[in-house]
Amino acid sequence: MSEAVPVLSGRNLGFHAGGRALVAEASLDLRPGSTTILIGPNGAGKSTLLKLLTGELAGSGGVRIGDETLGAIPAWRLACLRAVMAQHSRLAFPFSVYEVARLGVDGVGRALTRQRREAIVAEALAAAGVLDLAGRRYQTLSGGEQQRVQFARVLCQLEAGRSVAERQILFLDEPIASLDLCHQLALLDMARTIAARGVAVLVVLHDLNLAVTYADHLVVMDRGRIIAQGPPAETLDDALLRQVFRVGLSLSRAPAPGLPFLLPQQHRSRHAG
Repeated sequence: MSEAVPVLSGRNLGFHAGGRALVAEASLDLRPGSTTILIGPNGAGKSTLLKLLTGELAGSGGVRIGDETLGAIPAWRLACLRAVMAQHSRLAFPFSVYEVARLGVDGVGRALTRQRREAIVAEALAAAGVLDLAGRRYQTLSGGEQQRVQFARVLCQLEAGRSVAERQILFLDEPIASLDLCHQLALLDMARTIAARGVAVLVVLHDLNLAVTYADHLVVMDRGRIIAQGPPAETLDDALLRQVFRVGLSLSRAPAPGLPFLLPQQHRSRHAG
């Protein structure tokens, strides 16, 4: 997996705002079949780096998808190559849940039959656990339900885009922020399943336990720079955690006697071995 040719490569990426470097000299490869997770404290530059990689922000350095520069790829084909679930999504129109998910197919899946487009939407809603909400107005949902609907939308976009692009990328910016534990694990499990199909997946997370559990490639950011990256077991240590998060964290050690702690058994059993 680690030797696969990158789907996307970002080199020496930088972005300044208000006289401050939000991202500086960041280089990152996203490889097919691999889940890359970005971690770091608030203000580390995680979301800004994701926006540079998707082309939402233009800064210094360069991003290539395959052999092409990001800026040279037409918008319609870029929509087939990559799907983005932003940290916040606002809709001004009274769309239903079904209509929001269908946005992922509209435009991207024009060559597909109507029957296939409808099947993609239904499958994505079911995978995101919101099929029973299909007729509800999006604005009436809780924050967590809206996030799951947005996840269904990007699932639709990826599936529709497969008719044009074989090598794809999924970007997820804080996708579990409003979700309860059950749906956090379900969404991250689905992200891993998508990666197993050959998609390069990039996720921004704050939860360190979930990050090391689900990441194939872990990227640690602090003050706009990538401090370390690699397999989780080879990347993190106590000194790095103290340096980046400014608190005393202990890696791979049991908590104090009598203090309960939880591990995501659902994921561990599913991917064991």
